[in-house]
Amino acid sequence: MMVRFRSGDEVLGGEVAGRSLEAGGRVYDLDEVEILAPVEPTKVVCVGLNYAEHAKELHMEPPKEPIIFLKPPTAVIGPGADIVIPPSSSQVDYEGEMAVVIGKRCRNVSAKEADDYILGYANFNDVTARDLQKRDGQWTRAKSFDTFAPMGPYVVDADPSSLTIRTRVNGSVRQRSNTTDLIFPVPELVEFISEIMTLLPGDVIATGTPPGVGPLKAGDRVEVEVQGLSTLKNGVVGGI
Repeated sequence: MMVRFRSGDEVLGGEVAGRSLEAGGRVYDLDEVEILAPVEPTKVVCVGLNYAEHAKELHMEPPKEPIIFLKPPTAVIGPGADIVIPPSSSQVDYEGEMAVVIGKRCRNVSAKEADDYILGYANFNDVTARDLQKRDGQWTRAKSFDTFAPMGPYVVDADPSSLTIRTRVNGSVRQRSNTTDLIFPVPELVEFISEIMTLLPGDVIATGTPPGVGPLKAGDRVEVEVQGLSTLKNGVVGGI
């Protein structure tokens, strides 16, 4: 498992082993450092309507090709950081997801080659100002606020084809599914997206959310857990 962390004023990357991590020849106790988002992407490419059961929930036909949109890198936060509800929104929703982290420059890569370009996988929360999304008729503002892309805590090597995903709010399970329900699996997403844009090391593909999305309010605690990837935990606060 790979992780980025802050020790004092220094930001480091390392490998996790039990309750400690190693970086630069030193061993750090996890309780003594601040765990950051595991990568600093140049872009976050998100996929909409990519779980079959979510499409059914919305009474929509499954898309014939992936629906993609972007989140800015400034939206990314790590585990433990707070999601900030902006004053301009009255409904901010969680969307638990599995994210793909790109490991090397990726352009026009076939589905068969996709695994060679993937560093690993991480938990992700595609936080969305749902009221603004409906009002605007497109997704940029609703998806792009600072703190609207929590991810982490680690990048983990995994087989993404059959992983349980859960989202909990204040300990209550709100989403539960499995990546077997993905309409477009990871290799197809890498092929589709890399034909459109060059993906760089550290870039993120958020693969879509299962059914059960819903609102957050200040004071909530939201957790996204993908099987084998640990758990991403974030608080929620109101903006000023």
